[in-house]
Amino acid sequence: MELERIGTWILDELPGLNRAILAGEAPPDVLVDALGRDVLPGLPRPERLDQLEAQRLLVHLGFVGASVARHFQERTPGGKEEPQRAFDGLSAGDAAVPFPAYFTALADHTGTGHYHRDSYASLVRWNVGTIQVCLGDEVLASLPGVFDDGRIRSYTGTPAEERFFALVKRSEAIELAVNNLLEPLAGADCRLDSEDAVLRLRTSATLLEAMRHLFLTFAALPADQSMPAEHFMDVFRQFAVHWLPDDIPPSGALDPEALKRDFLLGIALPDYARHVRRLFPALLAEERTALEALMVQPTLPQRLLTALEVDAAALATADPADLGRLVSRVPALADWYALLNAHARAAGAHLMLSKKFLFKPQTQRDLAGQGDQRLVSNRSGTTGMTETFLERLTRARREHLLAPLRPVLSGETTANPSTGAVRSPSGTAAVAVTLAA
Repeated sequence: MELERIGTWILDELPGLNRAILAGEAPPDVLVDALGRDVLPGLPRPERLDQLEAQRLLVHLGFVGASVARHFQERTPGGKEEPQRAFDGLSAGDAAVPFPAYFTALADHTGTGHYHRDSYASLVRWNVGTIQVCLGDEVLASLPGVFDDGRIRSYTGTPAEERFFALVKRSEAIELAVNNLLEPLAGADCRLDSEDAVLRLRTSATLLEAMRHLFLTFAALPADQSMPAEHFMDVFRQFAVHWLPDDIPPSGALDPEALKRDFLLGIALPDYARHVRRLFPALLAEERTALEALMVQPTLPQRLLTALEVDAAALATADPADLGRLVSRVPALADWYALLNAHARAAGAHLMLSKKFLFKPQTQRDLAGQGDQRLVSNRSGTTGMTETFLERLTRARREHLLAPLRPVLSGETTANPSTGAVRSPSGTAAVAVTLAA
């Protein structure tokens, strides 16, 4: 089948061509010629595909578009300022539809509201196989991919890129499990200090600690078992170029489950909703709808304090003795605090990863007078978030609504740093985040 042949080409031929071009062993025209000869003419009309076929092909063409755009902008004077020129003369199918128009039609045909360029949803979630999050024998979340061949598509075919894609999807799967537990608590008749609520909180905190440990473990691995910072900065990130001057390149900042969790638990940043809406074009339609609904609802901690008839301003100025009496009266406050603390700690671990693989190495380059990459700056994320802004986000998560309870509560973790196992609230089972067979 033509789609299978194209998929094999993307897996086996494209990475080698990208490596050769980056090494200066082949001109970019080699890739464009191969696409025009071996790949694009055989593409079917989007309306002839079912949804799964369209999603798979969109993943493949996302890597095609990113590769063509990167090499063009890297080698063509003025190419970065007019990125759309990369696709001039590149057409698809027997009707010779211009590549950008074909990609747009294909994205629309998936029925997901996918962006008209490569994005987080196709690059990570659809690309990597199904990830399951289990607590003991119970499956808490399953985040599917669209392929069943056990392989991960990447730009240059290196294990480092595959490991990074898998890491990002594993973290999103954990976040999905957390949100699955927390979203039912937003029901109008739900008691937020009930036994069921407390169990959900404790399990969610355990999951967030597992995600934190996932990040810490990846950061602690030798470069040949994770990803060398140089590859991340100079190879991997440089494929996240613009296809149009003002579009939104793929980024971990587009992880919808992380965004949902911020609106469920709250973040002390007045302009956060505006920041998230700026990312909306690059999200799927159902993700935009879910976030819009969460944005206009009170956060779960706000609903908790309202139900307890506790004034947030008074809580912020209460003395430790009063705080202690409040927690004794409502023990569930300790569990809510632990959850918000785990949320902040996980954000801190993500910031640490950003510093290790991006910001610190770039600072060292700046101090050495080596400058920055011309295509995709290593002084900020691909959606423009600087180190300072990420630090601000992390502080905002730490200064949550129940932060005034910090003097009377301590954040205990359940992670075992020697094994990486994270115990459940009962201490009898461990969180497992696995690539399903």
